[in-house]
Amino acid sequence: MPDPFAQALHDYHTGSQTEPLYTCDGQQRVKHPIKEFYFTSFPTAEDDYARWLESQLSGPLLDVGAGVGKHVLYFQDTFETTAVEVHPLLVECMTERGVINAQRGDMFELAKQFEANQFQSVLLYGTQIGLTKSKTGLTELLDTIAHITTDDGTVVFDSYDPAVDATADLLGYRADPTPGLGFRVFSFEYEGVRGRPLLFRLFSPDRIRKVCQKTVWRVADSWQPEEKAAGHYLVALEKE
Repeated sequence: MPDPFAQALHDYHTGSQTEPLYTCDGQQRVKHPIKEFYFTSFPTAEDDYARWLESQLSGPLLDVGAGVGKHVLYFQDTFETTAVEVHPLLVECMTERGVINAQRGDMFELAKQFEANQFQSVLLYGTQIGLTKSKTGLTELLDTIAHITTDDGTVVFDSYDPAVDATADLLGYRADPTPGLGFRVFSFEYEGVRGRPLLFRLFSPDRIRKVCQKTVWRVADSWQPEEKAAGHYLVALEKE
């Protein structure tokens, strides 16, 4: 099935994009920023987000779902960094943009692609941990990441907090009666082609802590914009 997201980012990179990329939920459709989200430079160290993220990551670093390499292009100048994306067009974009080690790979197949203890840190930025679809799925992913990271490894990922009222305004938001949990469902559309629906499980920070109790991980720190925009937050885990 065509991937409108990957195609749109590739077309922007090559200067051939003629139509917007949209996120869609049924008849609802909104433009999805490409330049602002993916092709701007990583913020300077004076930025609170950048300073926090740098303090949580060490090398060797694995960036899972690296997009077109926004984070990798910054961190590879500091330590060994590997970028993984599921679509070959995005791997191509990263390579052409200067990513040294860009590979095709699947978030759910990391243990098959990488060795035990291979990385010091793993970054998953883009709310893709929600694609695990359940607490059990997230537990299994964290177990896999534990296998490919060192004994003092760390992992950083982001999500939307269903306990924050603004999260309900996200396109495709679906409420859940269980406190601290929610769903988001949407598709990407580009040049008249709509991709398959993507189902994301949303976890509050408290839910992440509870999931970690069944793993070797513990929540070490978290970061959220002061304005708590749409409940977006990042969490850093370290091994017990």
